[in-house]
Amino acid sequence: MSGHSKWSTIKRKKGALDAKRSKIFSRISKEITIAVKEGGGSDPEYNPRLRVAMNNAKGANMPKDNIERAIKKGGSDGDSLQEVTFEGYASNGVAVFVECLTDNNNRTVSNVRAAFNKYNGSLGTNGSLSFIFDRKGVFTLTKEKINIDMEELELELIDGGAEDIEIEEEIITITCALEDFGSLNKKFESLKFEPENAELQRIPNNTKELSVDDARKVLKLIEALEDDDDVQNVFHNLEMTDELAEALES
Repeated sequence: MSGHSKWSTIKRKKGALDAKRSKIFSRISKEITIAVKEGGGSDPEYNPRLRVAMNNAKGANMPKDNIERAIKKGGSDGDSLQEVTFEGYASNGVAVFVECLTDNNNRTVSNVRAAFNKYNGSLGTNGSLSFIFDRKGVFTLTKEKINIDMEELELELIDGGAEDIEIEEEIITITCALEDFGSLNKKFESLKFEPENAELQRIPNNTKELSVDDARKVLKLIEALEDDDDVQNVFHNLEMTDELAEALES
């Protein structure tokens, strides 16, 4: 999981530099809207998916008006949104899994295919990458918001279902099995901690190490996909080596 933690750290730093707040807000807004549609209403107390999405919105400092608009859309525009996934390979055999929320499937398919083609990737059939990625719950906390001893916190989180706890600079990343996502979220609530972010991610169980130059070519595809308004998440199994991390941070 150390590679996953490094990617998260790089993305946070890069995101701060690029100031892609509008893209972040758009992604969270769609998640709130689909949560209202799929999760059973606009009351977060009875809709766990909405509760998580709203916590993520607060963690991203999303304005309250944006959150309320997204909730209202769940009752009207929510029917037009659908969840779509794509699986394929970037150059040098790096696996790429794309999650989308879209109101126009034809547009999304066209845009995703175009990105793969432009950057020497290839789309595969759904399910073709099931042996590479495991779906896990991933929570992030900042150290400054922790008001109990770290050892005590770790014991509490393990009791709630945490499989892995990593500390990278000021960020704590907690990973759990898919089936323990709800119980670990409740554990945070009982501890009165609101994670900076909580979501289901696709974590690779094997990674591919490339040279910095080849890795940069893969990352061009990843960035093109992430910049698409219909794309919610992009997961891949490119190894974050120390050399690549240094190159990306410079």
